[in-house]
Amino acid sequence: QVQLVESGGGLVQAGDSLTLSCAASGRTFSKLSLGWFRQAPGKKRELVAAIGWTGSNTYYGDSVKGRFTISRDNAKNTVYLQMNSLKPEDTAVYYCAADPTYCSGYGCTTLTFDSWGQGTQVTVSS
Repeated sequence: QVQLVESGGGLVQAGDSLTLSCAASGRTFSKLSLGWFRQAPGKKRELVAAIGWTGSNTYYGDSVKGRFTISRDNAKNTVYLQMNSLKPEDTAVYYCAADPTYCSGYGCTTLTFDSWGQGTQVTVSS
């Protein structure tokens, strides 16, 4: 099992930027595929972005494509989500998740992600 701890959430205004971090422990980080999910009140959980083992293959949901960037630092056992041009509809609890299965691009959407962080709130005011 992997332990995941998110940080970096907060209250920002529309158009601002924010970077989320997720520190992992308990398993070889370089052999984890990682994803950022979000869930807004009354809505289904959504996979926002995912990244494979090497960091060269990523997936982005249509709603964040071009605005968000997922990256990983295997030396620091940390995955990041850089969020630019934030919109009120980006308001949600953001979760980091991990899966030991290798994935690449859209293939990351098929993973079950068996380890989850506690979530961090992102609120974007208009």
